[in-house]
Amino acid sequence: MTIAITRTDYSVDGLRREAKRARDASQSRRLLALASISEGASRAEAAQLAGMDRQTLADWVHRYNAEGIAGLLDRPRKGRKPLLSQDQLAELDRVVETPPDPVADGVVRWRCSDLKALIAKRFGIDISEGSVGRILKERGFRKLSPRPQHPEADAAAQKAFQQTSPGSFASACLTMPRPSLSKSGFRTRPA
Repeated sequence: MTIAITRTDYSVDGLRREAKRARDASQSRRLLALASISEGASRAEAAQLAGMDRQTLADWVHRYNAEGIAGLLDRPRKGRKPLLSQDQLAELDRVVETPPDPVADGVVRWRCSDLKALIAKRFGIDISEGSVGRILKERGFRKLSPRPQHPEADAAAQKAFQQTSPGSFASACLTMPRPSLSKSGFRTRPA
């Protein structure tokens, strides 16, 4: 049983020309199948040449009849529903942008595992650490963070320690022997 192509916008040669111009390989393959049907090939032969099932080819013929060549492109798919709503993502942004309180939050900087626990506690959504990292990356956050400060750190004592430390490393580097230029065992010319 043959399929009727009711649209007469393109001849067989026109369909082949459009298949050659098409940027999408699937659309090109579907156009070639339509061209072979227009030439009188059976549905089974045209489907085999295009690498698809007969019923699939019939569905593409119906879409071509209704929508033309543009109907032979794959339609965008919805995809999976996001794990967090926009309101929840906005609240997560606010949480990540503010540094954690070591007493209340129990951490000195946000890690994916900490945010995973926070999301589970606040929103009741169990999410993996990898998904938390992906969400943060999509939201424009980076894994770089400033070095955490201990809440009881004394900045003046740290500054005094830095000023009184001996600079023995600089003099030790000057007295160390230089490594040999060749590790291969052969003599090399100096550079």
